[in-house]
Amino acid sequence: MTLLSFPSARGLACLIAGAGITAAAAAPAASPPLEVIVVTAQRQPVAALATPLSIGRVDRDAIELLGATHSSEALNRVPGVMVQRGSGQESLTAIRSPVLTGAGSCGAFLFLENGVPIRPVGFCNVNEMLEINTEQADAIEILRGTGSALYGSNSVHGTINVLQDAPPDLPRWQLGLGLGPDQYTRGSLVASHQGETTASGIKALYTHDGGWRDQSGFDEGKLNATLTTGAEGSIPSRFDLAATKLEQETAGFILGKNAYRDPDLREQNLNPEAYRNANAVRLTGLVQPQTSLPGQLELRPYLRTSRMDFLQHFLLGQPVERNGQESAGVMTSFDWDLGDRVSLITGLDLEWADSFLVEDQEGPTTGGSPAANAIRPAGLHYDYSVTSNVAGGYAQLDYALTPSLHAGAGVRVEYVNYDYDNHMLAGNTDENGVPCLPAGCLYSRPADRSDSFTNAAPKLSLRWDAATGLMLYANASRGFRPPEMTELYRLQRNQSVADLDSEQVDAYEIGLKFARGNWRGEIAGFDMRKDNVILRDSNGFYVSQGRTSHEGVEYTLTWQALNVLSATVAGTHARHRYEFSRAIEGGETITAGNDVDTAPRDLLRAALEFRPLPAVAAEAEWLVVGDYFVDAANAHRYTGHELLNLRARWNFVPRWSLTLRVNNALDRAYADRADFAFGNYRYFPGRPRSVFAELSWQAQ
Repeated sequence: MTLLSFPSARGLACLIAGAGITAAAAAPAASPPLEVIVVTAQRQPVAALATPLSIGRVDRDAIELLGATHSSEALNRVPGVMVQRGSGQESLTAIRSPVLTGAGSCGAFLFLENGVPIRPVGFCNVNEMLEINTEQADAIEILRGTGSALYGSNSVHGTINVLQDAPPDLPRWQLGLGLGPDQYTRGSLVASHQGETTASGIKALYTHDGGWRDQSGFDEGKLNATLTTGAEGSIPSRFDLAATKLEQETAGFILGKNAYRDPDLREQNLNPEAYRNANAVRLTGLVQPQTSLPGQLELRPYLRTSRMDFLQHFLLGQPVERNGQESAGVMTSFDWDLGDRVSLITGLDLEWADSFLVEDQEGPTTGGSPAANAIRPAGLHYDYSVTSNVAGGYAQLDYALTPSLHAGAGVRVEYVNYDYDNHMLAGNTDENGVPCLPAGCLYSRPADRSDSFTNAAPKLSLRWDAATGLMLYANASRGFRPPEMTELYRLQRNQSVADLDSEQVDAYEIGLKFARGNWRGEIAGFDMRKDNVILRDSNGFYVSQGRTSHEGVEYTLTWQALNVLSATVAGTHARHRYEFSRAIEGGETITAGNDVDTAPRDLLRAALEFRPLPAVAAEAEWLVVGDYFVDAANAHRYTGHELLNLRARWNFVPRWSLTLRVNNALDRAYADRADFAFGNYRYFPGRPRSVFAELSWQAQ
C-alpha cells in the first residue's frame, strides 16, 4: 500500500487517534462499553468487533438528536463518507471515492433498506437516497469498500443500509412538530400496537421547506408501516411497506469564482423553472421457515415501483426526463449450523424488473451557439423500456484456525441480462426521422438488442482477536457493477452500440478495532484499483477504458472522558487518482497521476457529547472538508470549508421533549458542491446559519 504524508492539521488528528489506540491497547481492560452490533455484513446481527470490515453506524440517539433536514447530515458522521447536498433533497455520494457524477455514478454504491436494494440493478438515480426515511430510522449502517459476498452489483465503493424499527421497539404514540427558517415545517407521527400473535407499527413524516434560495423549496412525505407475526407454531415473518413522495422546486448552480461568498449571489436561482417530482413504494418481507437442514433459512421477497420526472435545466434545450420501474425479487440466505469453528452462509438472489425512460423537449433549443442549437431538436429524444433479469449465487465461509484466529473466504457469481426495446426510430435523427444538418442530431437511439454480463467476485479475510476488545484484520475483495441502462441505451452522436464491460474494483484493506476501558476506535488503511471505468470520450461515446486508484486511511476514536462527557474524532486522508490519459467530453483532458476532481484528500469530524442529566443531551460538531480540484485537468480548485453545528435535547417534563439545532453556527459562507465546467466556476451554495426547533410528545 502506498504510504501517504499527512498535512499538519489533519495529521495531528490522526496522531491523536493513533496515540489513543496505542494507549487503549496497552491499558488494562476496564468495564467494557456497550457492544456495537451491525447487521449489514451478514444480513443478521453480528458484533462489530467480530467483523473484519469497515462499517460505520449512526444509531437512533444520534438520528433523533440530529433531526436531519437532509440525509447527508447523518451520513457524513462516518469517516470515508462525503455526501454533497444539491438543491432540495438532491445529493451526490462519495464513499472511499471521489464524489461521482454522471449516468453511472450511483451504480458505484449500493443503497439498501432493511438489507434490500431500493432500486433494480442497472436502474439507479444519483438522488435515490431521498426515497428512504432516514429521518425516523432506527439506525444507518455504512459499509466502506466492496463488502462481503452477500452483496453483488453496485457494492463497489460502499453500501448504505437504512434499518427501520420492529414494532416492539417503537413507542405506543409519538408526535413531533419541527420549525425552522424559510417556512420550514415538519410533522411526524410514530405509533405501534402489540397483539397476542402480531405486532404492527407505523412511522410517518411530512416536511415543507420554503427554500432559502429564490423560488426553491420542497414538500415531502414519507411512510413506513411494519407487521410482524410470531405465534407459536407459525413461521416468524415481518413485512415492511415504505412509501415516499417529493415535489421540489429546484435551484441550479450559481456562477462565478467564489460566488458562494456573495450574500446576494448565493440566494440566486438562475433556473426558477426547474423542478423534480418523485415517488416510490416498496413492499418487502423477511420470512424464516423451518427446514430439515441444519441451520436457519431466511427469505426476503420484495415488490418495488418508482416514478420520477424532472426538468434537465443543466442541458441546452432543457428537456424533461420521465423514468420509472416495476420490479420484484427474492433474496435468500441459509446460515448453516456446522459447529463452533465453522460459519457458512449460502444463498441465491433473483430479480426481475421492467424499467422505462422518456426524454422530451417542448420547444426548439435557443440557449447555445447556432451549431449547438441545431443538433438538439424539439420533441422526443428517447423513449425506451428495458426488461432485466438478475441471478446471483454466493457462499461465505468463516473458519476458526485457532480460538483467536479466523480465516474467511467467499465468492459471488452474478448474471445480469437486459432486453432493450426502443419505442422510436433508431439512429440520431429527430423523432420523425429528419436528420439534424450538417452533423446529425445529438441524441442517438440504438436498435432493439439484448445485453448480458456475468461477474465473479471473490473475497478473502483474516481476523485476529489479539486480546479482549482488540481485533486486527486484513481482507482482499472484488466489487463490480454492470453498465447502467442509460450508459448502454441513451447514446449520443454517431454511437449506435455501446460495447461496455462491467466496472471492476480490486480492494485491499488492513485495520484494527478496539473497545477497552473508556476508549473505542478503529483505524483502517485501504488500496483500491478500479478498471473498465465507464466515461464519455471526446466524441461523446460511452467507453469503458478508464482506470482509477484510491488509497487512504480512515480513523475513528471515541474517549468517554467522564460519565457525562465523551469526545470523538473521525476522519479520512485519501488520494484518488486517474491512472489513464484521455481527452473526454466537454473539452477536458485526463492525465494519469492527476487527482480525480471533487476528491478532497482530507475529511475530519470532531465532536463533543455532553449528557449532564438523563433528560439532557447536547452535541457540538466540527466538520472539515479539505480543498479539492474541480476539474479533471487539476487547474481549478475549491478551498474547502469548516462548519460548526450545535444541538441539544431536553426532556423538560415526562413525555415532552424540546430539541434545538443550530446548523452552520458560525455562519460560514461555503459551497455544498463546487464544480468547473463550460469555462466557469459553478456552485451549490451552503445554507447560512439556521436554527431549528422540534417539540415532541410520547405516550408512556
